[in-house]
Amino acid sequence: MNLNSVPEAFSSRLRIAIISSLYCGERDFAELKRITGATDGNLSVQLSKLCDFGYTETRRTIQNKKSHTVCRITESGKSTFEEYVNILKCLSEAAR
Repeated sequence: MNLNSVPEAFSSRLRIAIISSLYCGERDFAELKRITGATDGNLSVQLSKLCDFGYTETRRTIQNKKSHTVCRITESGKSTFEEYVNILKCLSEAAR
């Protein structure tokens, strides 16, 4: 196991929190903001980065004349997150 194998996307606590939240199912922007405690701007930037990595997708619609953004994790995002969790498990077991 190599620490260099930790994906760059998971070098941010906020991105880890976003991916962890989306792993359980899609969430809208307001839910992610509440869960993570992030500001609108920071959450938007980190979601864009996760989209650039190919780990998340966003869908924007208009509801009640307001923009509504729903985010979901991609299959690539799921498998990469599972690999990351496995790295953490290996580190934890090696430290025992």
